[in-house]
Amino acid sequence: MPVESERKPANEPVQGKVTIAQIAVEAGVSIPTVSKVVNGRTDVAASTRERVEELIRRYGYQRRSDERARRSNLLELMFHELESIWALEIMRGVEQVASEHDLAVVLSESQGRLTPGRGWLEKVLARRPIGVVSVFSDLSADQLAKLESRNIPVVVVDPVGEPGERTYSIGATNWNGGLIATRHLLELGHRRIAVIGGPERVLCSRARVDGYRAALETAGLPVDPALVRYGDFHVEAGRAQLTELLKVPDRPTAVFAGSDLQAFGVYEAARAAGLRIPDDISVIGFDDLPVAGWVGPPLTTIRQPLQEMAVAGTRLVLALARGEEAEHRRVELATSLVVRQSTAPPAA
Repeated sequence: MPVESERKPANEPVQGKVTIAQIAVEAGVSIPTVSKVVNGRTDVAASTRERVEELIRRYGYQRRSDERARRSNLLELMFHELESIWALEIMRGVEQVASEHDLAVVLSESQGRLTPGRGWLEKVLARRPIGVVSVFSDLSADQLAKLESRNIPVVVVDPVGEPGERTYSIGATNWNGGLIATRHLLELGHRRIAVIGGPERVLCSRARVDGYRAALETAGLPVDPALVRYGDFHVEAGRAQLTELLKVPDRPTAVFAGSDLQAFGVYEAARAAGLRIPDDISVIGFDDLPVAGWVGPPLTTIRQPLQEMAVAGTRLVLALARGEEAEHRRVELATSLVVRQSTAPPAA
């Protein structure tokens, strides 16, 4: 009389390289059900999906290398928001590399959330892209694990927080950018220099403000807390923050804005207050967007190589998809000063 094999206890490790069949046995479900979870199908009960995903994480399941060949010719590009002309520079860089490899780019956004929701991940798993380029957003550890188990590599461009040990990222030298922006104003003779950062918890924003602080401290000048402001990286934040800064006794003679868009808002507030740039107040931005050279007066700024960052991130994610090893998990491209006509020595 045949003896029915006993199901393995859930806490017993699977020997050797785990397969979908072994995951199915452990989870007490069919092989097609596990396959649906692996491929991001939504027609699986939530409790079943969680059980299968937990086993995938526990045993480090990854698709076989021959399954890579069956991935779509899609590259996933995910932004936290698409309202900014800043995003266009990133898109140009990604599209440049994608076209070289005959890949189509799928564009998505997380509606301003810095970590995309579950619905985004399920759609990505169903599309089975060759890789994911995530811009100014941070995927959760669970999301990264699910993508890794499907051999879908991820590269983060301009990470929001400190990248984890297993995260590949491309950024810019934000601290040095803040340093050279502030030094430029100091060299012109300014001493009352304000800074408008982005969100305080965002890595690049903190680094730019820290560079500003370092430049003042190196010059032997105190950092006046009243001149350090935060907002988001959009026009309205620059307008609102300069409006408040102009109310400070002994107002600033120069402003370092954390983005070109903020700087454009500073322009608006200065004009509303009857101030001339740079005669009455100097302004320096950060990014060097194409429009920075066309505003009046043309904006002095810190060039952040956005297109180059996007190109580097896309090339890296494609190399990872081919199974190549990356020399560095974190790469930072250099920032540089672009002097135009919005900065000048302070009025006598």
